[in-house]
Amino acid sequence: MKLDALIQFYNEFSPASVARFPEFYSNDACFKDPFNEVRGIEAIQHIFTHMFTQVAEPRFVVTEQVVDANGAMLVWQFFFRMKLWREGKIQVIRGISHLKFDAAGKVFYHRDYWDAAEELYEKLPLIGSIFRVLHKAITS
Repeated sequence: MKLDALIQFYNEFSPASVARFPEFYSNDACFKDPFNEVRGIEAIQHIFTHMFTQVAEPRFVVTEQVVDANGAMLVWQFFFRMKLWREGKIQVIRGISHLKFDAAGKVFYHRDYWDAAEELYEKLPLIGSIFRVLHKAITS
């Protein structure tokens, strides 16, 4: 397991980093988040390449890690600016990645957990107000 190198990879992530996924992920690795579920390095690379077309200044910061013999949980923050939003305010999504490693120490399972409604939809200019009203009604 090359966890420290993987964390550094994400903390320094850039468009050029996408080509480095084979260093850290097995060829048939699975990746799942609230919007995607794919298998294989090329599919994972496509997701992260697409991220750079959707957001400006994306940056991951891993803040905590819990490790055992077969995997890890990484607590992270993802900072970005939406290209479509005029104000360009820095946004943050907080989440956790559950990783499992193969015998070679490469990631074969990567599942991201984060609340799309709270962390993203509520921040959108038009739809956000609807989600905020729904959230308030449910929690009141």
